Amino acid sequence: MYLPEEKTAHGLSFQAVLAAEPGGPPGRLVTLRRDELPDDPVTVRVAYSSLNYKDGLAVTGKGPVVRRFPMVCGVDLAGEIEVSRDPSWQAGDQVIATGWGLGDEHWGGFSELARLRPEWLVRVPDGRDALWAMSLGTAGLTAMLCVLALERHGVSPEAAGDDPIVVTGAGGGVGSVAVALLANLGYRVAAVTGRPENGEYLRSLGASEVLARSELADAPRRALGRERFSAGVDVVGSSTLASVLSQTRFGGCVAACGLVGGAELLTTVHPFILRGVTLAGIESVRTPPELRQRAWERLAGELPPAVMEEMTVVEPLRRVPALAEEILAGRTRGRIVIDVAIS
Repeated sequence: MYLPEEKTAHGLSFQAVLAAEPGGPPGRLVTLRRDELPDDPVTVRVAYSSLNYKDGLAVTGKGPVVRRFPMVCGVDLAGEIEVSRDPSWQAGDQVIATGWGLGDEHWGGFSELARLRPEWLVRVPDGRDALWAMSLGTAGLTAMLCVLALERHGVSPEAAGDDPIVVTGAGGGVGSVAVALLANLGYRVAAVTGRPENGEYLRSLGASEVLARSELADAPRRALGRERFSAGVDVVGSSTLASVLSQTRFGGCVAACGLVGGAELLTTVHPFILRGVTLAGIESVRTPPELRQRAWERLAGELPPAVMEEMTVVEPLRRVPALAEEILAGRTRGRIVIDVAIS
């Protein structure tokens, strides 16, 4: 079926990072045949992908992420349509795909070619390109969905005033984009990180203050703490989310989008019934196409490309297995874009 690291024959085969079998070796760079691609209507020549925490779990096999084997990993991709059997898309269209089971149920973005369903695609906004799109990827989409949720619940820079929005896990992909996005929108941002060396980086993204992870990591001693934050974006979960909820002011909202600290949530109803705090869950995998396109257009208009350059590193496809280990160990920062054309 495939040969590890075989030279690609242009047009007939392509390179990809493949998890071959459950309980087998970690994902590795292999060469696949074009006729092995899924039989979906739209063929995309992938330009860039990106590395997310979920990708780290899939590539290393350290989490039960992949549901079907063999699996081309990678939850994100951006590139140009090569062939389309669906009238809504044409050859040459610049597109983005994130979520929808890519990399766990359907072959994903760590690949030179992908075949996808038309409803999974959104257009790259005017004036932007595939590299910009993958400097954001699922992390950027998730961060923007968090902001949209806060806005729906009445959070605004004017309403927030001097009380900061707290962003947990701020050194990671979602957290970094959320810090930059919120700061650019005019909010004061309190960025939470477990690595003191990230302080200067987070301030360069616009954070007005940097908090140590230890300040929020322990379960709150009281059901309600001091009203410290106007709102929050939480990617950590567990006791950190409980602490954020207990310190969010009256009428505030916390958008929860991750669980890197654990899936359990030991809290009380007090933040909700005594302070009117809203806990908004964010799910980016099956977000409807219309909301996805709106989020991408907002990102294009409200987050300067120069800001993304500050937090983005571009790596070749062959580095994905090693980088997967790095992201799980918490040794990465910001966004890692994968140039699939460089093996």
